Amino acid sequence: MNATPERLDSTVDPKLLEILVCPVTKGPLEFDSTRQELVSRSAKLAYPIRDGIPIMLPEEARKIE
Repeated sequence: MNATPERLDSTVDPKLLEILVCPVTKGPLEFDSTRQELVSRSAKLAYPIRDGIPIMLPEEARKIE
């Protein structure tokens, strides 16, 4: 495997994105690699990813416009 650690930290496994849903709306999530967040457009929330682990708690999410 030739991926550098930076590359591994800045991506989310596409299979994981297929099964993860927003805990509020049960809708799809989008990965924001710049902010390291999973974004729920329907709930207007962004869930942080810390140490490669998505934190899927609404109280930990950042509100977005």
